[in-house]
Amino acid sequence: MKMPQEIKKASTLNLIAIAILLGVIAWLGFTQVFSSYIVGIFWLSCIGIIMATSLNLTNGFLGQMALGHAGFMLIGAYTSALLSLAMVRADVLAGDGMQQLLRFIICLVASALLAGLFGILVGIPALRLRGDYLAIITLGFGEIIRVVIQGIPWAGADGLGQGSASPVLYKTGLGFNNTTKSHYMFFIALLTVLCVAVILTFIRSRFGRAIISIRDDEIASAASGIDTTFYKVMGFAFSAMFAGIAGSIFAACYSSLNTGNMGFMASVNYFVMVVFGGMGSITGSIVAAIGLTTLNEALRSFDEYRMLVYSVVLVLMMIFRPTGLMGTYEFSLTKILGRLRGKGPGKKQEEEVQA
Repeated sequence: MKMPQEIKKASTLNLIAIAILLGVIAWLGFTQVFSSYIVGIFWLSCIGIIMATSLNLTNGFLGQMALGHAGFMLIGAYTSALLSLAMVRADVLAGDGMQQLLRFIICLVASALLAGLFGILVGIPALRLRGDYLAIITLGFGEIIRVVIQGIPWAGADGLGQGSASPVLYKTGLGFNNTTKSHYMFFIALLTVLCVAVILTFIRSRFGRAIISIRDDEIASAASGIDTTFYKVMGFAFSAMFAGIAGSIFAACYSSLNTGNMGFMASVNYFVMVVFGGMGSITGSIVAAIGLTTLNEALRSFDEYRMLVYSVVLVLMMIFRPTGLMGTYEFSLTKILGRLRGKGPGKKQEEEVQA
């Protein structure tokens, strides 16, 4: 087994590498080396990273099949947008610059808390089920949230889409124009790294180890004194919180909101990212989120064949790599650097290492 200190060192080095990568891209966007189109892909990739890693916490580490993750994202997006509009219309932090950033942070926190609360409310009854039944009930929850918000005149339908609130959302509310998006790339990159760091820390903590033990053998975990219901709901709510944060970023990324963008297909898309990267691998989810988001946007000019190519890539992946890109393995820069120095672990030790 890997020593805890080695795990901490490997995770820290991976986070530094991710921060450097996102930081370089953010700097290129800030200096306008990248076009507004690339800046938009960067924002979508960061959203995908947060959604995929948080969903992996439920599907990969907790071992529960959830298919309605976009429902929590929907809650976060509309909470953030409506709260921002309320603050602007009440002339509270209604300016630009630092006031806009502070308003954004307040909306982020509110979105995370409300999505986490719904995670608890949904998780308590839903997590009594498992397998296909749990997938169906979580999928139903996501659709219920979408339909309810769609039916609210001042939120769904044309409320934040094409109604009077839409231009307010864009000009003085939470929405950022293309220039402001490039200026906020550093903040979004930092926020993404912090979310991944918190998720990794949670997994490595005693709470995360309890969740993994439930995934491996729920009966044995309960017999060992672990409150399986408590930890399952905790993991589900924790995952929902980060989906709410991703929803808040999504609301800031666009000038209007439409519930159709966060419906069933969005949940499936994020689920595909988790499966593609490997259920139980955070670094796999990060790679899959960046790769699939970029692939999806790169094929947008071939609109007629885009989904066909996208589907073929996924089918080939499932045929030749059914456990996903990385399975349950975590990419480790320390191991690569150790091999370059001739101090890497032996073959037998490598087989035992599983971050």
